[in-house]
Amino acid sequence: MNAFRAAVVTFPGSNCDRDMVVALEKVTGQAPVRVWHGDADLPEKIDFIGLPGGFSYGDYLRSGAMAARSPVMRAVVDAADRGVPVLGICNGFQVLTEAGLLPGALMRNATQHFICRTVSLKVENNRSLFTSGYEAGQVIRIPVAHHDGNYFADEDTLDWLEGEGRVAFRYCETTNGSRRDIAGILNERGNVLGMMPHPERAVEPELGGTDGRALFESAMKGLIEAA
Repeated sequence: MNAFRAAVVTFPGSNCDRDMVVALEKVTGQAPVRVWHGDADLPEKIDFIGLPGGFSYGDYLRSGAMAARSPVMRAVVDAADRGVPVLGICNGFQVLTEAGLLPGALMRNATQHFICRTVSLKVENNRSLFTSGYEAGQVIRIPVAHHDGNYFADEDTLDWLEGEGRVAFRYCETTNGSRRDIAGILNERGNVLGMMPHPERAVEPELGGTDGRALFESAMKGLIEAA
């Protein structure tokens, strides 16, 4: 792999797309391609796709529901099916569940309030493309900022996720009502990660911490080694 080529999708209402672009460029040394939600195709030879946080389409209907049906999402689903890594953060996680790339749903926080603070996460699975830079059981500090971050799935689905090691991150303390304190999950293939916390906001000391940097470094390293 000569260069790490990432794409970051922007939906109407996205407000963390620039954050993800800056984080990816700082970690990889390559400026990501910006992709608009109305584009029917992704650029060729994309190695990584980022779905950022925000309030796509104003969170009408359900958070992420309208964005999941944007023209570009057909290309994102096709790319994920081919094995291209896809990272959905916060609203991006909501879009991934609405698009059927991840199971479950994100509901209103149990507190009924917007939550904006730095939380402790436990790394449950460090064997994925996104998490290999962490130690199993490592506790990291990552910011959250969401109103609909309460992860829900039925008991059978939760047992299935746990049994297959697809819970990537778990809140160390009760945060938003998420079932089993789940903060991030992987798809079966391990190339799609959805998480509510914002690792892109924790890649520089100036931002208050660097615990999110290893996630992006892990993905880049994994892709280079696989090339």
